[in-house]
Amino acid sequence: MKMNWRNTAALALFATATATATVTAGTVAAAEIKEVRFGVEASYAPFESKSPSGELQGFDIDVGNAVCAKLKAKCVWVENSFDGLIPALQARKFNAINSDMTITDQRRQAVDFTDPIYTIPNQMIAKKGSGLLPTPASLKGKHVGVLQGTIQETYAKARWAPAGVDVVPYQTQDQIYADLASGRLDASFQDAEAASKGFLKKPQGAGFEFAGPAVSDEKLLGAGVGFGIRKGDAALKDALNQALKELKADGTIDRFAAKYFDVKVVLK
Repeated sequence: MKMNWRNTAALALFATATATATVTAGTVAAAEIKEVRFGVEASYAPFESKSPSGELQGFDIDVGNAVCAKLKAKCVWVENSFDGLIPALQARKFNAINSDMTITDQRRQAVDFTDPIYTIPNQMIAKKGSGLLPTPASLKGKHVGVLQGTIQETYAKARWAPAGVDVVPYQTQDQIYADLASGRLDASFQDAEAASKGFLKKPQGAGFEFAGPAVSDEKLLGAGVGFGIRKGDAALKDALNQALKELKADGTIDRFAAKYFDVKVVLK
């Protein structure tokens, strides 16, 4: 999911694992990891959201639970605003971020990441027939909603705001969709899959569409999503990477992706 790190390479998911065994020379065997505590901002379907009964659901949730199963560890999910995920990770509220957080150079200055798991295109949505494009000239004078602390916020503030675009940060994606539907926003900028599954394919999104092509900028938008981990937590990073490697090899993560996404997203 935000300590204004996506607008500087924002924050996102912190999957966390805690070891109950004594740490010797800074190392812990995977078998000693008894609990994995994941930090998550749960309003970003289809990655993470809540069912009508209040249960966490989504692609990242399924991947996190599968990782815990591989490690034979208990999964604990800790909800947090996206822009506060990195500070909360550093404060040891949880041990890993697992909330669709893209790996960027700027975020790497604050936290470490596992190997990339998947990548999702970034795209803008607006009313059908608006003619809006994800360019400074097209958006000048318009109001564009972004999730606070995300890479989309970072990009929009760096590339669009200087040209007169009103970039409006929100604490949750649901708030963005509500203001977009009510007309308070002209457009919103987020993961394409989140926009499709979380808004466009729902009744609330009737009358809206993707506005222009996907936006690419490896420097600001990164090149893949991984779990965020505290600097120096090499044992946890190695354990998570091994579990993710096995889940990719046996097709588990591909099956989760097919369940939630319209396009191929898993990085090998």
